[in-house]
Amino acid sequence: QVQLVESGGGLVQAGGSLRLSCTASGRTFSRYVMGWFRQAPGKEREFVTAINKSGTSTRYADSVKGRFTISRDNAKNTVDLQMNNLKPEDTAVYYCAATTNVLLTTLKNNYDYWGQGTQVTVSS
Repeated sequence: QVQLVESGGGLVQAGGSLRLSCTASGRTFSRYVMGWFRQAPGKEREFVTAINKSGTSTRYADSVKGRFTISRDNAKNTVDLQMNNLKPEDTAVYYCAATTNVLLTTLKNNYDYWGQGTQVTVSS
């Protein structure tokens, strides 16, 4: 089992940047595919990005491609999300998630563990 804690959310103007971090407990972090999802008010939770266990492969939602970057440090048990050129439509609660799935997955139902979420608000 793994516990996930997100940090780094906040309020930023459109065009600005934020860096989210997710810290995982336990000594088996490298066994998990890690993902970031987000949920805006009144909307379904949606996939943002994911990274494989070794950090050598990533996947992004079309809406964030070229603006967001996911990375992980297995020695520190962390996965980060660098968000640049933020837009008001990026406003949401951002969740870190982990799965023991063998392959990268964009499906939220495949993720077994979730953090509590961190709010990102982008003003226009």
